[in-house]
Parts: sequence; C-alpha cells; structure tokens
Amino acid sequence: MDRILIDDLRVLTVIGALAHEREIAQPIRIDLSIGVDLHEAGRSDDLAATVHYGLVCERVTELARDSKDILLERLAAKVADVVLEFDLVDEVEVTLTKLRPPIAEDVQSTAVRIVRTRAEAAAPPLVAHSAFIALGSNLGDRERYLRFAVSELSNVVAMSQVFETAPVGGPDDQGAYLNMVVQIETPLDPYALIGRCQRIEANALRQRIVHWGPRTLDVDLLFYDDINITSEALTVPHPRIFERRFVLAPLSELAPQLCPPDWDTTLPPSEIYARGPLVV
Repeated sequence: MDRILIDDLRVLTVIGALAHEREIAQPIRIDLSIGVDLHEAGRSDDLAATVHYGLVCERVTELARDSKDILLERLAAKVADVVLEFDLVDEVEVTLTKLRPPIAEDVQSTAVRIVRTRAEAAAPPLVAHSAFIALGSNLGDRERYLRFAVSELSNVVAMSQVFETAPVGGPDDQGAYLNMVVQIETPLDPYALIGRCQRIEANALRQRIVHWGPRTLDVDLLFYDDINITSEALTVPHPRIFERRFVLAPLSELAPQLCPPDWDTTLPPSEIYARGPLVV
C-alpha cells in the first residue's frame, strides 16, 4: 500500500495521570503513516486524488491541543479516527511520543504506536455497559493507587469525591482508608470486568494475607447495568453494599437512586469525611 508520511509534528497538550501533568501542557510528537492509493495522483498530478497532508496536520494539531486525556493510547485512537475521516485513507499508523515522561529513570521518551483501518472505523460500535466500581486503599501512597486504578479502568465517565474512612473489620492496627466510587462505560461482560478488576489489584501488589486486612488497592464491582448475578465467581450487585457507609457515601454522589433512601440515618455511625475530588 502507498503511504503518506508525516513526521515529527509537535504539539503542546495536557496528557498524563499525575497531578502536575493535569495542570501544565507538555510537548508530544506525532508521527503518521497514512495508507492511501496514490496511483491516480501520480498519473494526474491532481490534488483531489490524494490526501491534503497540510489539512491532516491542521486537524490533528487542533484535536491534540484541545484534548486532556490521561492515556497516550486514548489520544492515539482519537488521532486515528480524525485521519480516517479523510475519504481516500484506507489505513493509518499513529505514533505518539511523550517527550518528557515523568519517570525517575534516565528515559528520553515514551511512545505508543497503533494501526487502525477504515474497516475498523466503519464497524458498528461495541455495546457500552454501565458499571459502578468501588476503589479503596490504606497502604502506601493511597492517592497514587486510586489514580492508578482510574487510569487502568479507562472509560471513566464519573468520579465521586475521595472519602477518608476508619477501617471496618480486620486488624485493629491498620491505617485509615481512602475510598471512592467511579462509574465506567465498558464493552466487557461482567465476568471479564471482574477479571480486569482483579488484575488491576494484582498490578498494584495487592496481597490477600489477612481477611479484611490492609491493602494497597481494592477494586470492587458494585453494579453492572441492572443485572443480578449470583454465582461462585461473581455476585452483582455486590452483597455488602448496603452495609457499608464508606461505599454508600461516595455512591450516593453518583447514583443516589441505587442507595437506600434512609441509609445515612439507619447505618451505624463511623468515622468518615470527604477530602474532595481525586486529582488525576
């Protein structure tokens, strides 16, 4: 396939999960390899028979400059969608490079590379399901673990405040928790989604040594659409939602209709206070 190459397009954009990355635009490099049949352009010398790469640069720059994505992968997918809007484009390879990655080691840059085709762009979109997920941490850098979970879940459409809560059950000497609830849209079925939640916990070095003991990260599936599941592998809605003030307080900010109307007065009091939104 013939290719049009656009190399080293530089844009300043907000990209990344760390607090300072959400505040200050940083430089990224965009490289495009655009698959297009150039036979007619070679014969006719007619601009209409090819892709106007100046216009491609203009549209991609505008998109990237205005985006505020957490992941390079997400921005790369959006860039690919914009390029595939040009009628003659059959395929595009997008390479996004973060030129100043916030990594302690001596790394000059980090990058992602994706390939997307017109056939993929024309495919019907995957069905999106709505799920509510509870996040909690009481070991190490608790906010960092919450940010990690948010970035790994992807397609987060709403987030509660972060609440600091006293431990409920388990050893007496463990530290306070940070808890929150997020709503996501996902094409995954419930079993695949709980598998992803468990992998996120494992990647955060979650260890299951003491029942209800301290943990780097809890990722619990609360609700999945309006589905009810009871099996050995999964119970949805989560069986202990309505016993836990540290779940209902953040959940009530996002979906009060899913909470008992009198939960705040009927549940036993516990130490809990709002810390404000998570800075991602």
